[in-house]
Amino acid sequence: MADKYLDCTQLRCPMPIVKLSRELKQMTTGQTLAVEASDPAFASDVRAWVRTMGYELLEFTEGPVKKAVIRKP
Repeated sequence: MADKYLDCTQLRCPMPIVKLSRELKQMTTGQTLAVEASDPAFASDVRAWVRTMGYELLEFTEGPVKKAVIRKP
């Protein structure tokens, strides 16, 4: 289970990434954030963002609502 949860299901690109970025900045090392988003671009956006920023994508689930669990290094 993640330490925090963020619902971005009503948001469109780029807002899910903007919101998760803000949330992760406030979290401490080792904490995890679960994010749900329905924007079609979220799947590729979150994978690229995690790689670029050095976070760890622990889990990703595809579907109408995509779910990502990210760990802050």
